[in-house]
Parts: sequence; C-alpha cells; structure tokens
Amino acid sequence: MVRVLGALGALVVEMLSHVGDMLGLLLRATIWLVRSVCDPRVRMGSSAMATQVIRVGVRSIAIVCLVSASVGLILSLQMAPPLDELGQKDKLANIIGVAVLRELGPLISAIVLTGYAGAAITAEIGTMVVGEEIEALEAHALNPVRFLVVPRVFATCTCMGALGVFASLVSIGASMLASTLVLDLPLVIYWENLLFQVKVVDFLTGVAKSLVFGLLIGVIACLNGLRVTGGAAGVGAATTRTVVESVVAVVMADLVFTAIFYALGLF
Repeated sequence: MVRVLGALGALVVEMLSHVGDMLGLLLRATIWLVRSVCDPRVRMGSSAMATQVIRVGVRSIAIVCLVSASVGLILSLQMAPPLDELGQKDKLANIIGVAVLRELGPLISAIVLTGYAGAAITAEIGTMVVGEEIEALEAHALNPVRFLVVPRVFATCTCMGALGVFASLVSIGASMLASTLVLDLPLVIYWENLLFQVKVVDFLTGVAKSLVFGLLIGVIACLNGLRVTGGAAGVGAATTRTVVESVVAVVMADLVFTAIFYALGLF
C-alpha cells in the first residue's frame, strides 16, 4: 500500500511539474510576443511565422476536410433511422449543427493537427536539440524560445481557430448533402431547421475552444521537443509523448469548457 501511494504521489508531482514547465514556456513565449509588438527593436520575423502558418494550417486543410466530411456523413446516416422512427427526421439539422459547431469541429481539427503538425514540431525541435543546434543558437545570444517556440505556438493557435471553423462548415455541408441526396430530406427544411437551432454563441464557443486547443498543442509540442534526450530514440519517444499528451489535454480542456458553459447557461 505504501509503495502504491508513493508511486501515485510521484506521478502527481511529475504531472504538476510538467504542467508548470508548460506554463513557464507559455509565459516566456507570451513575453517575447508582447515585446515584439510593443518594442520596435524586437522582431519575431514575419517570414518565420508565415512559414509555420503555411506548414501547420494550409497543409492541414485537405486532411481536415476529408475527416470532417466523413464525420458529417457518418452522423447523418447513423442518426436518420432512429429519428425517422420517432417522426423527427427533419430535426437532423438541429442536432448536427449544434454538435458540430460546439464540439466535433474543434475536436476533430485538434486531433488531426496533433498528428499532422504537433508530432512534426516535436521531431524538428528534438532533432535540433540532438544536433546541438539549440546550443549553437544560445552561443550566438539567440533565444530559442523567441526564434523557435513563438512562431510555432502562434501558428498552431491561429491556424486551429481557422481550421475549427472550416471543419464545422465542411461537416455541416457534407451532412446537408447526404440528407438531401440520400435521406430524401428537402434542402429548404434542413436549412431552415439549421438556422433556427444554431445561435451565434454556438459558433463563438467553437472558436474559443479551437484557439485554446491550438495553444495547448503548440506548447506541448515545443516543450517536449526542447526536453529531448538520448539521441534518435529520445526524439521518437518525445514525438509519441506529444501525441498522447496533446490528445489528453485537448479532451480535458473540452470537458472544462463544457462544464463552464453549462454553468453559465450558454447551452
């Protein structure tokens, strides 16, 4: 029993230490970003940020579209039969509109971005650590947080906001297409029910979740990359750790958001 409690305590301490490291890295990145805005002598490099935005966001659009459209089709085909038995098949748009805008759009985008960009960011920074490129930057008085972390965290955060909205629109469009062509639900009815059910707050909650999810993915990926040890094996382990931690963090953040919105009566 003592050993179990000791192991559990060590796990909790390690987890809290890791969260503290994440907050510290986020604080340092935020300070550099604020300084770049307020102090003209501090430049982040627009080309570096644009490169990361293209790499993280633009190149993820195709896979996000594919997954989001598939989810929209699956939801429509799965939910139509039970709703039809209750004589409520026309309410399909009401359910899918709310579910996609509030939950599935941001969540799908975050999971796709974790596998597509988060793992790549960790591997890239980890390879630089193994190759002693980080030490070379520091030897030239160049801060790694400023030149490596800030552009990547900025890209993941901003791109997730856009990808979350994009994924929601694609899912709803695919559901609308399936409902019209396969389920014999008139397009006018689908559209009217969608507009009746969906509110601005549904859209804004999805955007807020997407931004936080992107921030979590970027910070976790960069932190694990900077903490790589042990050569190529360490890079692989850090990449795996990034995917696992990012998915868990995103789901837990989604739970916290849902609880807060429910307590505030925003649903």
